[in-house]
Amino acid sequence: MTSESIDNQLMFRVKEGNLDQMGLLFDRHHRSLYGFFYHNTGLKNESEDLVQTVFMNMIRSRATFTGSHKFETWMYTIARNALKDHYRKNKRSAGFVDADEVTSQLKDSAEADDKIHRKEEERLLKKALELLNETDRELIILSRYQEMKYQEIAVLMNLSEGAIKVRIHRAVKQLKENYLQLSHKTILS
Repeated sequence: MTSESIDNQLMFRVKEGNLDQMGLLFDRHHRSLYGFFYHNTGLKNESEDLVQTVFMNMIRSRATFTGSHKFETWMYTIARNALKDHYRKNKRSAGFVDADEVTSQLKDSAEADDKIHRKEEERLLKKALELLNETDRELIILSRYQEMKYQEIAVLMNLSEGAIKVRIHRAVKQLKENYLQLSHKTILS
């Protein structure tokens, strides 16, 4: 049995009122959802809260699950809506790096120089990601970090697979340009 069919079966059980099955879905998907939110917001606590919100919303919206698409597509639709609500409530559309966390991690390491270099690259990449518009950022996170297929993203965003390929290509190109500009500024300063 495929992972996709297991998820759909579990969700159908939840839909029928067997809510304890949501715990199994949580175990299977909370890490990837957390990653989705963390890459979008850069904030640990908010990301954890958003994961909880998604699972609560899935319980509330269980009647809307039809199984016509992958469970993950339905789940990420709810996640995207939760993220938009979060941005609306907090009046921001970009993530932030937790400097205290990065600093404490560096102090604990014997390989501080290497870690500093990697963290700087990560910081620049996060900043370059923040500079993208919300849709481009979301496309990159879904395709690269969440490893969703173009076809799945197309269904999620109600666009053709070809349109998704073009948009992701353009978003990656813009991300590279942003990263190079930021790294050039860092070198000059």
